[in-house]
Amino acid sequence: MEEQQLVTGIHHVTALSANPQLNLEFYGGILGLRLVKRTINFDAPEVYHLYYGNERGSPGTILTFFPYPGLSLGRKGKGQLTITSFSIPENALEFWIRRFEKFHVRFSEPEKRFAAETALYFEDHEGLGLELVANQVDQRAPTPNPNVPPEYAIKGFYGITLAEEAYAQTADILMQSMDHKALTTHENRFRYSASGKPGDFVDLLCSPDLLRGTGGAGTVHHVAFATATERSQLQARKRLVEHGYNVTPVLDRQYFHSIYFREPGGVLFEIATLPPGFTVDEDLAHLGEVLKLPPWEERRRTWIEEHLEPIHLDLKLFQ
Repeated sequence: MEEQQLVTGIHHVTALSANPQLNLEFYGGILGLRLVKRTINFDAPEVYHLYYGNERGSPGTILTFFPYPGLSLGRKGKGQLTITSFSIPENALEFWIRRFEKFHVRFSEPEKRFAAETALYFEDHEGLGLELVANQVDQRAPTPNPNVPPEYAIKGFYGITLAEEAYAQTADILMQSMDHKALTTHENRFRYSASGKPGDFVDLLCSPDLLRGTGGAGTVHHVAFATATERSQLQARKRLVEHGYNVTPVLDRQYFHSIYFREPGGVLFEIATLPPGFTVDEDLAHLGEVLKLPPWEERRRTWIEEHLEPIHLDLKLFQ
């Protein structure tokens, strides 16, 4: 009897930033992602937690940030998720190159990779490693935005890249404990996926000569993988513990429940449930418009709002 698949793909990626307003302008303005939730870091309630994604904030599209004002820059390196890749239509590269030039975004020459994808590496204002991957296999709908025509718009994640000292132990946990399968290899890049579809590709980049990464603005804090329910999450946790990993108890993150552990190379992994989702406390049409707090922090709303910098996005500035 085939074992049930407990991990189904990528849920979200969470990174660190130093300026919430500039963060909103880059991801909501330049990239045209939707701010689907403005809430707080539950472990530091004077800091925002900003969620960007497609129209619904679907798993596999969600890039989130903890913007700590004044946080010093980190250093990308091994032991980190160094590149978060977004999926775009095959014919969209020229549009994005022109847009990056217009808004002074740092980018590299497009690079052919594997058989049917072209990657355009770029960085945000703090040096966070990002890619747009042009391909013809992603059938998901584009993210609506008045400044980005749908035929060029981002569809969600394409995948992620982890820089590792050596890839074998990380590959083992993905395949033995997290329902991933090996897909393909190119030089020192090894690709795995739980679904085999764009949005869920995990590339292990064997990079022994890189310096080890250090946390700070412009680096990724953790990556979350998706699981269907609280029950499947507990089953996934039990399996990880049986395989020798130190896994946290289940934590309530309001829009999903989470467990955390570090993979052998040092990257912080999370497994997050699909429910209840971002419409649990806001209508779909109004996601991300106001500050949402978990019930246990509502009594401190006045204090929290006084300690958060007001943020606002004027889309007309990013036409």
